[in-house]
Amino acid sequence: MSTPAFSSPVTMADPRWKPSSRAPLLWAVNAALMWIPVFAAQAVWAVVDGAWTSWPHVTVFAASAALALAHVLVVPGWRYRVHRWEVSDTAVYTRSGWFTQERRIAPISRVQTVDTERGPVDRLLGLATVTVTTASSAGAVRIAALDTEIADATVTRLTEIAGHNRGDAT
Repeated sequence: MSTPAFSSPVTMADPRWKPSSRAPLLWAVNAALMWIPVFAAQAVWAVVDGAWTSWPHVTVFAASAALALAHVLVVPGWRYRVHRWEVSDTAVYTRSGWFTQERRIAPISRVQTVDTERGPVDRLLGLATVTVTTASSAGAVRIAALDTEIADATVTRLTEIAGHNRGDAT
């Protein structure tokens, strides 16, 4: 079986911009908040059962604590080393994930909407997420944990570029 001939080699450079330096803190706080119901359920179970120090309670608590610590202390730094984004005159590029990593390229000609999202923890830390909705079945492209000013500037730039582009956006 022969390989297809291409006119020139295609290289896919990594996007160059990192999220905000506060992104690991955002991800750590969100991870910690996610573990609260797990530990609350364990406390209720121990109160109802009346045996705080029995081996099932201690084992489940120790396993939960180990997983929670890894999720809160290790994963945010790992994600920060992976997450990248870039906007050019022709496309939006992202790389995200921590365990499973994803690279996305959204051509400007396919951009339908550009949104900004700021949850409570995001607002507290001065961060925002930019979501670029395209005509792709793979879903929107998200640029997470940007400083608010950078997110606003990115939305403005994408809006200007998309306004000048006469693509079909379908």
